[in-house]
Amino acid sequence: MTPAWLLLLARLRRMALAAVWAYKARSLFVILGVGFGVASLTLIVTAVDGAERKAVELVEWFGPDAALVFGGNFKKRAVGARMNTLTQDDIRTISQSLPGVSLVVPMRSKSDVPMRYQDNNLPGSLVVGATENYAQAWNWPLVEGRDISTEDVRLGARVALLGDKPARELFGDQSPVGRIFQLGKFQVQVIGRLKYRGASGGGGEVDDRIIIPISTLTSRFNLDRKYYRAMRIKFLEPERMADHVENLRAFLRMNHNLGPADDDDFSIITADEILKFLSAFKGGLVAFLGVTAAASMTVGGFVLANLFSISVSERSREIGLKKALGATQNAILVQFLMEAAVLTAIGGLVGLGLGLGLGQLLTRLGMLQILFSWKVFFLSLGSALAIGLIFGIKPARSAAQLDPIAALRGDG
Repeated sequence: MTPAWLLLLARLRRMALAAVWAYKARSLFVILGVGFGVASLTLIVTAVDGAERKAVELVEWFGPDAALVFGGNFKKRAVGARMNTLTQDDIRTISQSLPGVSLVVPMRSKSDVPMRYQDNNLPGSLVVGATENYAQAWNWPLVEGRDISTEDVRLGARVALLGDKPARELFGDQSPVGRIFQLGKFQVQVIGRLKYRGASGGGGEVDDRIIIPISTLTSRFNLDRKYYRAMRIKFLEPERMADHVENLRAFLRMNHNLGPADDDDFSIITADEILKFLSAFKGGLVAFLGVTAAASMTVGGFVLANLFSISVSERSREIGLKKALGATQNAILVQFLMEAAVLTAIGGLVGLGLGLGLGQLLTRLGMLQILFSWKVFFLSLGSALAIGLIFGIKPARSAAQLDPIAALRGDG
């Protein structure tokens, strides 16, 4: 036999649903008010989870045992500051004299270089010039073929490693190794294909690149051969990266004859630097979206409280009649809280959909990356129900405490 309190709750639920349906305009405003707040909350949680996943991907891609050194000081960006500050002497002395170094690969690049193979054209990709062992330096497996060799660099050979994107768009499902294609105004032969990584960095997809010997890049594109734009350095003991970076900074400052008061004329990036940047970005994102979410949810709660307070006055005769027929204060209180819970739960689901939709749009525009998890669903729904119970309790108590005689006269 079903307990009486369960029957009462079932009856109150039916009455709450009927009231929600009967007052459609009020219900719509409450749902939208709560929905916008939950949408902001959904966006912040999915964006933070996406940023954390992105941080893990970038660190794995970059490698915990390596540093990337650029010419020029990115932090200062002083007007007129030189960007070409890394020389052949830097490369040679670091390779020979800096403790703990296992590999040094200098690099230069040329952007937006068109390519063509038969009827397939690419308007422009990044062409990177590097010395031997480029794939090894970046921990980047080859799907097929081989890496750039010392002989390729010495001879200025017209050979290339292809990233996944140009390999697919130029050659489709065919193996590109051994094929010759047009790169700018000259032809090169494919010697290897890099594995798909799916990460982004340096202003674009890492898979959208072609790597050729640095000697070929400088001669074919008539670039200055004295300076390098960047160099990738791998170290033997990743657990000592902080010491390696300090030694590298001191070594370069000495090589460049910088005084104690002079700023660095180079920039060193490591996996730790990437994590610090992403943590700062995540913190700013949390602060901005958190304020937005809190404001939106508070507004939604006040909308609910005001509309329910008005509803108590409008429904005073209904409440008085129920009390005259034996409804207790607790029953009236529970019915109004059920109405608030139903409306805010629906608002939570609407807000979840809006937040995920907006997140997908921003992801496609490249502004941020979101990651959905069930945590988002339960957090959004729980927050919506909390708004309903917190902001609905006062009007629900007002309804429960109405005097039945005064309520029947419409004096509520």
